[in-house]
Amino acid sequence: MNKSEKLGVTIWNYSSYSPPYEPDNILQDKAHDQTSRWSSDSNVPPQFITLKIEKPAIVQRITFGKYEKSHVCNLKKFRILGGMVEEKMIVLLESGLKNDSRQETFTLRHEVDGHCFPCRFLQILPIQSWGPSFNFSIWYVELNGIIDWNVVKPCLDWYSTYRERLAVRLCLKHLRQLGCLDAFEALKKKKNIRLEDPRLTELHDVLVLRGDFVETERVLERAMDDGLFGPFISSQEYVPQWTRIAEQAELNFPGISDNPRPGMRGGHQMCIDATTETIYLFGGWDGAQDLNDLWSYYIPNGEWTLVSSNTTNEGGPTPRSCHKMCLDSENRQIFVLGRYLDTQNRSPENLKSDFYVYDIDNNQWTLISEDTALVGGPKLVFDHQMCLDPLKKIIYVFGGRILTPSGTYTSTEAAMLNSTTYTIEHRFSGLYSYHVPTSTWKKLKDDPGQNAQAHEMKSRIGHSMLFHPTYRKLYIFAGQRHKEYMNDFFTYHVDTGEIDVIADGTRQDTNQVPAAGFTQRSTIDPYRDEIHVLSGLSKEKEKRDGDGVKNSFWVYDIKHNRWTCIYKNDRSDRDIFVQSLPATPGTANQQGKGFQEQPCPRYAHQLVYDTTHRVHYLFGGNPGNASDPKMRLDDFWSLRLCRVSQSDIMRRCRFLVRKCRFQEMAGQDILMALRYIQTAILEVVDQANEVQVQEFHSLASFLFRNPLHDGSDIYGTTLCRTDDASKRQGRYELYSSLVDFFPDYMTQPKANLVDLIPLDNL
Repeated sequence: MNKSEKLGVTIWNYSSYSPPYEPDNILQDKAHDQTSRWSSDSNVPPQFITLKIEKPAIVQRITFGKYEKSHVCNLKKFRILGGMVEEKMIVLLESGLKNDSRQETFTLRHEVDGHCFPCRFLQILPIQSWGPSFNFSIWYVELNGIIDWNVVKPCLDWYSTYRERLAVRLCLKHLRQLGCLDAFEALKKKKNIRLEDPRLTELHDVLVLRGDFVETERVLERAMDDGLFGPFISSQEYVPQWTRIAEQAELNFPGISDNPRPGMRGGHQMCIDATTETIYLFGGWDGAQDLNDLWSYYIPNGEWTLVSSNTTNEGGPTPRSCHKMCLDSENRQIFVLGRYLDTQNRSPENLKSDFYVYDIDNNQWTLISEDTALVGGPKLVFDHQMCLDPLKKIIYVFGGRILTPSGTYTSTEAAMLNSTTYTIEHRFSGLYSYHVPTSTWKKLKDDPGQNAQAHEMKSRIGHSMLFHPTYRKLYIFAGQRHKEYMNDFFTYHVDTGEIDVIADGTRQDTNQVPAAGFTQRSTIDPYRDEIHVLSGLSKEKEKRDGDGVKNSFWVYDIKHNRWTCIYKNDRSDRDIFVQSLPATPGTANQQGKGFQEQPCPRYAHQLVYDTTHRVHYLFGGNPGNASDPKMRLDDFWSLRLCRVSQSDIMRRCRFLVRKCRFQEMAGQDILMALRYIQTAILEVVDQANEVQVQEFHSLASFLFRNPLHDGSDIYGTTLCRTDDASKRQGRYELYSSLVDFFPDYMTQPKANLVDLIPLDNL
């Protein structure tokens, strides 16, 4: 698609204004002029200002400029509508501005069913200002999008056709719902437009028209076998299932285990070979000293193996923490780079960036380079990130703080405990690549320094960097740069060098995105197009002091550009504790009953992900205990992200179908209905689901209620249906409920024709 450009606009309409703050002021960006703004003459909605675009355009983004200082009239909440005509506009965005002086840019909705649609009018509706009882003000607005007629015209034609087809489908839905089947068939034939997928038409005919409940279940079973419930399952939020891992010997003989296992530590590194189901752990800080022990954990038998108690003695790395390592599963190699050194150990001979590789099959370490800085690679860094492109055998290293012989600063972990004041200007490392076959380093991006522009890659520490092998991109986000806690999110295409900013960091709503911070741990699932983040330290200082460490787990949907928080742990207990959590769907804990173990909050931990079995593994870390700052953890956990299964959905469908059948039985033969509920319905009730159990009891108790009862259960659902009209209505309501489990592209429109009739026409 063509490149986006600034769109020409004029002020078309507005609700009001307070002189001299006229609407035309928003067309000029004068951040230093307090009068260069539009202000409404009231703070009572609806207030609005409507822009007319000079030509129909695909409007992709809107930018709001602000006054040079924070201002009480800035929009805390607003809504944006758009469309080809002023009277028929749809919602493009609902959001709000930060109360500061920085411009903010938002992506507007500009696609329907995967196709772009044009707009000629755009309306901004202020909802709330930052200051209570203050009028609304907008200082500057800029629209960006595509205005090329060769692009816009096909989109306009498609959108016009789309609207016409949708109008016909709404009529078809209405006619069928009324039972006007002759008119329904005539319109469908005349326009040659299908209301829904033929499989859903079959479901409607079998259920609503024929009332064949047995065949209805067969139709649903075929849908399950065809995987049609998959999109619905994917749209459901994950439920975390934490499990503390104990060695097999400990399970057989609780409290007694002679098998070795890694000790307490933070700032260590882990990597996983999903092919061999083996986790590798190396180094870290135990609260008193750096470590250089190497461990392996074989997942199938649940046992740790001490590969080396001292890798230095075997030609491997010296003790270290805040290093990074990555694994090449094909060549069975582990690469190790970087480390942190205390100030007193930063002599020039110690500040060499050694680079090691470990041959897993031969149990052999090799020093690739004594100092990568001398061969075109990075200087000695810590708290950087490193990942491998398995296809081209290229390792990418980004960020990290460069260690220098002088200065008084400590590692990330020590800084949290000691609140050290930095006395030098920190130097950050840029982006490097290392080609494994030729042992060649290349600098791809240098750190832009203090004058970094918004589009440049700002180096940082404690960030996340993940490689997506299909998209050929590095996903980079969060971290710390000097005193700034980063909340930006961008990608770097390793083949083209193109940088794509997903989020510039100006939006910091912690209910929608992970809080700004660093030392979070992240993983990627390239098969599901998901990024997983277990948070570390938040930027708020009070959350780092004493027992203020908190953890949350986020999932980022790459395709839909959406963050979801599925887990939060605000407890400050030092030790591992038990806390009630929503448990795995289908288990006894699903509705909050019982308890599920979970790890205590921490940072400087390590997290790896088995992409084959879709399981995370967490080990150790620092609980941030102010009374015992040297305390580290040695607990080991697995985390499964669970959703409802197809069988869970099928069970629910059967329950709904049989409930509808029971409602019709109850009005004809109470004894038959009683036997039916005791057999057919009971067998499909999820006993672990309190809502379903209560719903079942409501059905059973209805049969013995006063005959003058209105025939509704505790949810207001009609339980007894006797006449044909009420039976048909009940079946249609059931059909509408079952359709929710199917993909949107298969279903009839969600809207109803009667809902489009405005009240002012009555």
